[in-house]
Amino acid sequence: MTVNIQTVRFDADSKLIEHVQKKLQKLGNYHDRIVKIDVFLKLDNVVHQIKDKVAEIRIKVPRHEFFVKQTSKSFEESFDNAIESITTQIKRLKEKQAA
Repeated sequence: MTVNIQTVRFDADSKLIEHVQKKLQKLGNYHDRIVKIDVFLKLDNVVHQIKDKVAEIRIKVPRHEFFVKQTSKSFEESFDNAIESITTQIKRLKEKQAA
């Protein structure tokens, strides 16, 4: 499993990267054939004072690709919401394959 974490328009601190990596490790529990995970952490609305934090996750498994985009006021919240959503998608796929 290849994990690629990219930050756009800012430099992430080590705490944020560790948080992301810790949550991504748990995805292996839901699908054992994950090929690649791309995580993009972005600052949106750079023109305004209040910047939205965007987390995008793309996961590739054989014959399927999952994508989620979440926005909130903190990267942790955006990423946690995105990981919940993509976990639900993966579980749904596994249930369909088992049926």
